[in-house]
Amino acid sequence: MNASAYYKEKTGFYADAVESVKREMFLSSALRLISFTAVVITAYYYFTRHNPILLIVSLLCAALFIFLVKRAFALSDKKALLEKLLFINENETGTINGQPNRLDDGSIFNDGSGYTTDLDIFGKGSLYHLLNRCTTSHGKDRLGTMLRRPLPDAEEISQRQHAVKKLAEQPGKRQEITAYGLLNEEGEGNLHSISTWLGTPSRLYRKKWLHVVRWVIPLYNIPCLLLYIATGKVIWLLAGVGAGWLITGIYAKYIHRQHQLLSKKQAVLKQYANILKSFSGTDVGDASLLLNLKQSAAQAGGAIKSLSGLSSMFDQRLNLLVNLFLNSIILYDLQCILSLEKWKEKHTHHFSKWLYTVGDIECLNALATFAYNNPGFAYPLVKSHEPVFIKATQLAHPLIAGKERVANDLETGKNEKLLLVTGSNMSGKTTFLRTLGVNLILAQCGAPVCATSFSCCPMDILTSIRVSDSLQEHTSYFMAELKKLHSIIQELQNGKPALVLIDEILRGTNSEDKTYGSEAFIKQLIQYNCITLFATHDLMLSGLENEYRGVISNYCFESVIRDGNLYFDYTLQKGIAKNRNASFLMKKMGIIG
Repeated sequence: MNASAYYKEKTGFYADAVESVKREMFLSSALRLISFTAVVITAYYYFTRHNPILLIVSLLCAALFIFLVKRAFALSDKKALLEKLLFINENETGTINGQPNRLDDGSIFNDGSGYTTDLDIFGKGSLYHLLNRCTTSHGKDRLGTMLRRPLPDAEEISQRQHAVKKLAEQPGKRQEITAYGLLNEEGEGNLHSISTWLGTPSRLYRKKWLHVVRWVIPLYNIPCLLLYIATGKVIWLLAGVGAGWLITGIYAKYIHRQHQLLSKKQAVLKQYANILKSFSGTDVGDASLLLNLKQSAAQAGGAIKSLSGLSSMFDQRLNLLVNLFLNSIILYDLQCILSLEKWKEKHTHHFSKWLYTVGDIECLNALATFAYNNPGFAYPLVKSHEPVFIKATQLAHPLIAGKERVANDLETGKNEKLLLVTGSNMSGKTTFLRTLGVNLILAQCGAPVCATSFSCCPMDILTSIRVSDSLQEHTSYFMAELKKLHSIIQELQNGKPALVLIDEILRGTNSEDKTYGSEAFIKQLIQYNCITLFATHDLMLSGLENEYRGVISNYCFESVIRDGNLYFDYTLQKGIAKNRNASFLMKKMGIIG
């Protein structure tokens, strides 16, 4: 079954399941009302008639009511999960049919650094937007980091490929992971304060006398409370309550600060715990990366769930009744803070690793969904310790709809170092540069690429495609471009393999200066350990092929004028672009004669 058919089937299944749960909830609600009414009526007649049978019936109705209340919570949780699963399948169906992904587009990561703006990595309609299935800030951060700084090691890339392949085979499990995350979507920075809390030393847990007091005073107060209820003697209870409040008061300021760091974290901790628990049921096969994550998830899931429960209990101190009564009798605040500090002592050193585990699970989940949705894409062969090279067949841009893609073959690096790409505007030069860059990023993230085959070595990606001026930095367009070109040369000086993508540089100067500057820059680039695609309208540069034969080659995207119309085939060809599209269009529009 292909991805589209799978999502369509699951959409129907979950839509029916949601409606079924709604009917159950309605019936349960009606039964709760009936059982509660029965409790009230039977209790009333018992107290007026003192019939023991009515007491039994009233208790049975009360038990039924309590059962139905718990059942209502379970049905509500079930409905929420089913609705998220329905949303997921509707969203996947939409994305396959060309609609925008309804999850976050990663605009928050779009700081303009590196190649991210040039290659449309973040923002609406970006590569991140296409890939993202993450629900936690750590998952989103991990995916964003991966796209900004892909893996530099071929072995690590291979391990991620293997993990993505195995996870892609389990669409039900992947959707379950995403659905649990969507149930309690995390607000930005929600866990930062927990990290702060973990970084503060435990002040109370290591005070042994407090561990004695936390049990002695409640064990004293509870019998005194019963004595007060039975006899009205309050003096003994007041002594215990006073002692408890005295001890709690000593540490009240500290307890309050700790609660500020942990307040209202139950939902997000539950979200992380559910993701980990769900992933623990994944079939990892022989994928070592998945096995390591599964082992970490098994350890982390229970511990984070425990912290979620403790956080929820600690929040109950905001309830005035709880604060007054339970603090008076059982030293509630002290019980909570000691339990939390015990958790901290045991798990502090593992917590950051567990958060990374959640982030990596969600990142792999996103890449695996991308792989499942695009079964025709190829997993690249990434080789280290070889001269810088790229070889691809039927390479296309994954952000262009399948029916509209035009694929091209490319092999460069072993025989050529710089491809001089000419062609008019709209012919496909810039799109091809972005196509190569985006697919290389996917390759080094461990994902399949939009090609029938792809092989390369790991390399940095350096670009100058989209340049803008800056009023804040008092930077002109021309100076902004020069800064980009300078940064490219600086990066290349470290000797690391790189792919350089350049689109029409030095537009802010005269044609003679532009040709001279472009030629000098090209001669500089071929000295470094890089492959370059240099797109230009300047046909004067094509003579460099003869001067540097075997190093620089001319390629083009040509247009065709047929029957008085202009057509583009978006096909990469050897040679130089020759058609004069601007003159043709100006004549056709009546601008010139």
